[in-house]
Amino acid sequence: MSSALLTHPRFVGHELPGHPESPERMRAIWHSLKQTGISDRMIQVTPTPASDEAILRAHSPEFLALLQRVSREYPQQIVMLDQDTWLAPGSLQVARLAAGACLHAVDIVLTGEADNALVVARPPGHHACPGAAMGFCLFGNVAMAAQHACAVHGLESVMIVDLDVHHGNGSQDILYSDGRVGFLSIHQSPLYPGTGAALETGAGPGSGYTANIPLRAGHGDASYRALFESLLWPLARRWQPQLVLVSLGFDAHHADPLANMRLTLAGYDWMVRELLALAQDHCDSRVVFVLEGGYQLEVLAHGVQNLAHRLLGEEGFSDPFDNGNLRTRSDSQDVIERIRRVHAI
Repeated sequence: MSSALLTHPRFVGHELPGHPESPERMRAIWHSLKQTGISDRMIQVTPTPASDEAILRAHSPEFLALLQRVSREYPQQIVMLDQDTWLAPGSLQVARLAAGACLHAVDIVLTGEADNALVVARPPGHHACPGAAMGFCLFGNVAMAAQHACAVHGLESVMIVDLDVHHGNGSQDILYSDGRVGFLSIHQSPLYPGTGAALETGAGPGSGYTANIPLRAGHGDASYRALFESLLWPLARRWQPQLVLVSLGFDAHHADPLANMRLTLAGYDWMVRELLALAQDHCDSRVVFVLEGGYQLEVLAHGVQNLAHRLLGEEGFSDPFDNGNLRTRSDSQDVIERIRRVHAI
């Protein structure tokens, strides 16, 4: 299989010293892909920044004007947009580039230039709301990519699978009334940002196209496997996507410092294989994986390395963590039954 890798040296140019969403995340991934030779086997693509037109499909003109004004008036300062989201010198340009990488990845996959694509970019995007930056995120990268697939390529059905441990409230808000995009999120709850209840299912033309699966802390590989088999596959059959976009956060791993889930890298690997199979069954294998969160550098390095192997059709796998004494919850069936009732599955 051919796989496109979209990343850029400028993705380290957005920094708040001491913050967990740091440039070191990019460096750890780049080093891993280069050291193993995987990146040399991928189609390396240099992305271009997202245009105002693309940004304004997802965000309000007032929000874009605010970011432009802050960048212009404070060119040498770090400005906090909320308690944990910032604009540093050059951040707006980096965020445009991260969003543009997602749009470009969609173009590559839908035109057949590559079988699939991997976007290794920052800042992440799934918390960015139509009118506000939030949760380390400036632009709604994956939501914008879904809108781009519909507006530019004429797709009528796109599926987003959000596996970041935090609910993708921004992606949900941007797409909540859009019946062309099915949004499924599996996330720890309660946890930041406090959204993503099972009864949040969409509005208007988008009614039934948002599926939230909130989990208590402590669920691991077995729970996610059950959720995929009982909920994700049936929803995919209902939505019939022509493209699958994956917001992949590695912060549901048991070693991540910002959450309390119990996935292993083998669990992530199984989910990636399932998503590739789902895309093969529904949309001629057209799938784009986009990095969201994940704040333990070894997890990121090995997780993305394993993912890239799968995108290339290779069998390599690496996990340096001791998972032997990992204790996980085993009550996912209650969650499954609830979601089945909400969505009449």
